[in-house]
Amino acid sequence: MRRSLVRVSGENTATVREDITAATPVSDEALLDAYSRAVINAAERVSPSVVNIDVRQGAPATQRRQTPSPEVRGNGSGFIFTPDGFILTNSHVVHGATRIDVTLSDGHPHRADLVGDDPDTDLAVVRVDAPNLVPAGLGNSRSVRVGQLVIAIGNPFGFQCTVTAGVVSALGRSLRSVSGRLIDNIIQTDAALNPGNSGGPLITSNGQVIGVNSAVILPAQGICFAIAINTAKFVAGRLIRDGKITRGYLGVAGQDVPLHRRVVRFHDLRAERGILVISVEEESPAQRAGLLEGDIIVAFAGHPTANIDDLHRLLTESQVGKRAPLTLLRNLEKKIVEIVPEESPARRNN
Repeated sequence: MRRSLVRVSGENTATVREDITAATPVSDEALLDAYSRAVINAAERVSPSVVNIDVRQGAPATQRRQTPSPEVRGNGSGFIFTPDGFILTNSHVVHGATRIDVTLSDGHPHRADLVGDDPDTDLAVVRVDAPNLVPAGLGNSRSVRVGQLVIAIGNPFGFQCTVTAGVVSALGRSLRSVSGRLIDNIIQTDAALNPGNSGGPLITSNGQVIGVNSAVILPAQGICFAIAINTAKFVAGRLIRDGKITRGYLGVAGQDVPLHRRVVRFHDLRAERGILVISVEEESPAQRAGLLEGDIIVAFAGHPTANIDDLHRLLTESQVGKRAPLTLLRNLEKKIVEIVPEESPARRNN
């Protein structure tokens, strides 16, 4: 139906045409069909890139007393992201593995090599040598919006290429890694995840990977987490180049403490909390800089450190071997010392 509206204002006459089209109601069946097609197309596009990862690890000493087997087995998921066989997965899936086997979507198993893993972000890269690999397309996690449709693909409990769907529940979450550091920019979703989904892709309706499925909260339902793909791109690039991620290390153990407001005002501090030094490791950068138990760290390299996570974020690769000022309170007196962070020793997080 078309109608023309004529408006008269003084001596000027303007004709404004509006196209009023009778709205055709969309049936529930049509909406569900569109939703189904979106999930089907995305799953068919990415499923050939998803792999099952079978891992063998040395059994812990406590377990060796209970079983004669010298190793334990586990499994997880991953996805191919380059044509030459690089596969992205979680660190907790492959860390400490003595053998890694990857089963492709066609059912063929292949031995895989660990390229590198980073427990601080729970990401790892392995590689297989196989023909005709199909890499998944990597998206941009910055473009993700709360409420957006997402699909998770993985191998929960060994059921290969299981597909679940949901929405992005929240963005910008933080998740504590096994090393104690916080992983930032975590995507929360209600797409169902189960043991074995770890390392699989979280994808959009157009088949772009925007996250690496990592964790669930038990016994909660519908609270699942994925590491943002932008984080994964950076980490994977460094692991392929160097086999590891370099981070700074000071050699202190500490805990977050509040500061008295009078102390904050007197020293013109930018935060009302700091890090109480509980212990200082021998032959560490902290000991060489003169840090003592009882000191309170309030800034590093000109940035306030209201908590341990603030300090971790500042101890990047660029700080290793670089002299930086560290501001602390000692007996309520503010002091600035020079400290040179070192490369973080294996499995340390300060």
